[in-house]
Amino acid sequence: MPAQRMLISGHVQGVFFRKTTKQKADELGITGWVRNTDDGNVEIHAEGSPEVLEQFQSWCRKGPPAARIDQVQSMDVPEEGFTSFVVQR
Repeated sequence: MPAQRMLISGHVQGVFFRKTTKQKADELGITGWVRNTDDGNVEIHAEGSPEVLEQFQSWCRKGPPAARIDQVQSMDVPEEGFTSFVVQR
Protein backbone atom coordinates (compact mmCIF):
# COMPACT_ATOMS: atom_id res chain seq x y z
CA MET A 1 0.00 0.00 0.00
CA PRO A 2 1.36 3.47 -0.82
CA ALA A 3 2.60 5.69 2.01
CA GLN A 4 3.40 9.39 2.22
CA ARG A 5 5.20 11.60 4.71
CA MET A 6 3.89 15.17 4.83
CA LEU A 7 5.23 18.25 6.55
CA ILE A 8 2.64 20.98 7.01
CA SER A 9 3.85 24.49 7.79
CA GLY A 10 1.98 27.65 8.70
CA HIS A 11 -0.25 28.34 11.70
CA VAL A 12 -0.91 24.66 12.43
CA GLN A 13 -0.32 24.16 16.16
CA GLY A 14 -2.93 25.12 18.74
CA VAL A 15 -5.73 24.95 16.14
CA PHE A 16 -6.84 21.31 16.61
CA PHE A 17 -4.89 20.25 13.50
CA ARG A 18 -3.88 16.85 14.91
CA LYS A 19 -7.38 16.07 16.19
CA THR A 20 -9.11 16.96 12.92
CA THR A 21 -6.40 15.17 10.91
CA LYS A 22 -7.16 11.98 12.84
CA GLN A 23 -10.89 12.44 12.22
CA LYS A 24 -10.29 12.87 8.47
CA ALA A 25 -7.89 9.90 8.34
CA ASP A 26 -10.43 7.70 10.16
CA GLU A 27 -13.17 8.87 7.78
CA LEU A 28 -11.04 7.95 4.74
CA GLY A 29 -9.65 4.70 6.18
CA ILE A 30 -6.06 5.96 6.29
CA THR A 31 -3.58 4.52 8.77
CA GLY A 32 -0.44 6.12 10.21
CA TRP A 33 0.19 9.01 12.59
CA VAL A 34 0.25 12.79 13.05
CA ARG A 35 2.48 14.79 15.40
CA ASN A 36 3.65 18.32 16.15
CA THR A 37 7.30 19.10 15.44
CA ASP A 38 9.55 21.17 17.66
CA ASP A 39 9.76 23.91 15.03
CA GLY A 40 5.99 24.57 14.97
CA ASN A 41 5.00 22.38 12.01
CA VAL A 42 2.90 19.24 11.80
CA GLU A 43 4.28 15.97 10.42
CA ILE A 44 2.08 13.17 9.08
CA HIS A 45 2.74 9.59 8.00
CA ALA A 46 -0.23 8.30 5.98
CA GLU A 47 -0.89 4.93 4.36
CA GLY A 48 -3.77 4.17 2.01
CA SER A 49 -4.75 3.79 -1.63
CA PRO A 50 -3.44 6.43 -4.06
CA GLU A 51 -6.92 7.89 -4.51
CA VAL A 52 -7.55 8.17 -0.77
CA LEU A 53 -4.09 9.64 -0.12
CA GLU A 54 -4.79 12.30 -2.75
CA GLN A 55 -8.07 13.21 -1.02
CA PHE A 56 -6.29 13.33 2.33
CA GLN A 57 -3.48 15.52 1.00
CA SER A 58 -6.06 17.87 -0.51
CA TRP A 59 -7.70 18.19 2.92
CA CYS A 60 -4.28 18.82 4.50
CA ARG A 61 -3.79 21.80 2.19
CA LYS A 62 -6.82 23.42 3.90
CA GLY A 63 -6.74 21.91 7.39
CA PRO A 64 -9.21 22.84 10.13
CA PRO A 65 -10.93 26.26 10.02
CA ALA A 66 -8.52 28.00 12.45
CA ALA A 67 -5.39 26.82 10.60
CA ARG A 68 -3.42 28.77 8.00
CA ILE A 69 -1.48 26.46 5.70
CA ASP A 70 1.60 28.00 4.09
CA GLN A 71 3.11 24.85 2.60
CA VAL A 72 2.59 21.09 2.33
CA GLN A 73 5.71 19.11 1.50
CA SER A 74 5.06 15.49 0.59
CA MET A 75 7.23 12.52 -0.30
CA ASP A 76 6.59 8.86 -0.93
CA VAL A 77 8.00 6.64 1.82
CA PRO A 78 8.00 2.90 2.54
CA GLU A 79 4.84 1.44 4.03
CA GLU A 80 5.17 0.59 7.73
CA GLY A 81 1.98 -1.48 8.07
CA PHE A 82 -0.02 0.58 10.56
CA THR A 83 -3.47 -0.74 11.52
CA SER A 84 -4.94 2.57 12.72
CA PHE A 85 -4.26 6.30 12.69
CA VAL A 86 -2.95 7.81 15.92
CA VAL A 87 -2.09 11.22 17.33
CA GLN A 88 1.45 11.15 18.68
CA ARG A 89 2.37 13.45 21.56
